[in-house]
Amino acid sequence: MTRLGESVARAGELLAQDLSSDQTVQRLLQETGSRRYLDLTDLSAQEQAELIAARTVEVLPGVDKLAERIEKRRAEGKGLKLKLGIDPTAADVHLGHAVPMIILSRFQRMGHDVTLLIGDFTAKIGDPTGRTAERPPLTDEDIAKNLAGYREQVRPFFDFEKVTFVQNSSWLAPYTFPELLGLLSQVPVSQLLQREDFRSRLAAGSGLTMSELLYPIAQGLDSVALDCDVELGGADQLLNLQMGRKLMELKGQTPQLVVTMPLIEGTDGTGAKMSKSKGNYVGLTAPADDVFGKIMSVPDRLMEPYLKAWTEWTDEEIALALSRVEERSLHPMDLKKVLAGEVVTALYGIEAAMAARAGFVAQFSKKSFSDVETPVVELAEHGASPATAVLSQVLGFQPSASAARRVAKQNGLRLVVETDGGQEAVVLAEADAIRPLGEVVTETVAKIAGAGKVYLKAGRKIAELR
Repeated sequence: MTRLGESVARAGELLAQDLSSDQTVQRLLQETGSRRYLDLTDLSAQEQAELIAARTVEVLPGVDKLAERIEKRRAEGKGLKLKLGIDPTAADVHLGHAVPMIILSRFQRMGHDVTLLIGDFTAKIGDPTGRTAERPPLTDEDIAKNLAGYREQVRPFFDFEKVTFVQNSSWLAPYTFPELLGLLSQVPVSQLLQREDFRSRLAAGSGLTMSELLYPIAQGLDSVALDCDVELGGADQLLNLQMGRKLMELKGQTPQLVVTMPLIEGTDGTGAKMSKSKGNYVGLTAPADDVFGKIMSVPDRLMEPYLKAWTEWTDEEIALALSRVEERSLHPMDLKKVLAGEVVTALYGIEAAMAARAGFVAQFSKKSFSDVETPVVELAEHGASPATAVLSQVLGFQPSASAARRVAKQNGLRLVVETDGGQEAVVLAEADAIRPLGEVVTETVAKIAGAGKVYLKAGRKIAELR
């Protein structure tokens, strides 16, 4: 059995136990957290390829081709040469930026060589991917400052001491105009305009500069210069990555394989990508308690993609945990606490994770809201209205009844009943959310011994029901 297989066996036993227990969770976090440093060189080429593919959107031209390339390099006594390009566009980064680093770390622990390409030249052009307008170019000072912050913040997920750093200005800056014209004569304009964002901007009458149009060419030339086996990038970078394959082929090189990674949805559950501009992100410099709390606030449906993105859990382990939730032998809140603990463990260590867990429980799970100033809903006046209408029209917690209904659908709507022993939270199903709120409260309170004050909780917003 491989080292990873042994770890999976131990974690499997823990995942079948009571995950509301601090002791069990701590042991699980220690087991899965230690995998971030686990040597994976004992995996076969096919096992390595499949482990990588399990956390990606696509491997081109195929997982078997990746396994073949790994096997070929092993026969030569080498590892794969991998490339990830970084355009240092911001000083502060979030968990979404950690996703490629986690995959690169796995490659690294499999015995492969990683090159981080700093796009100091292309950052001055500005990657137009997904943009509806031109992006202001960066200065050398901006790039240096952002790169220093990026490297320090992503360090918990990746060993920067074992990578090669290169800057694409070293080959793009001296590239001559005759060389560029000769290359462009072999690239159809139609291929560059396959990008949906380019077509949309042109159709809307927005600007599209020649520098933006040539950005994929510049990124493709990075692949030619480095002659790597594999390039990683976000799923939205696919056309840029494929340009690298084309240019390598034109230059007589063996085309790189392409590995695309998922774009992580933000914490607000709206479907938008995690982004600082939207405020739906988890910053890598946020305090441990804030990281834990932010993860706990996400809709339940995000647990699966988040477990895949930021933990070292296998597909089988994730499936086991989710099946327990579906069978109701594991409360979604308990699994989410484990997920939040995994993220904090990666950033700050196991002790910080357990402290953040204890702090969250003390603040949200056991406290009384009696001393907290909350809005009040009089059931005598609004009890005939459904919870969705109360959340939107009375409290203004949600922009519309349909938005409130989505919260319920994602198990984010609860009645919290205070008792002599603390609190008891009851998740309101979508069907309950559209029934008269007074009826639902009466039925819920009747089932709880020693029931006192009742609160309506939507995400982290709370209102007292009287």
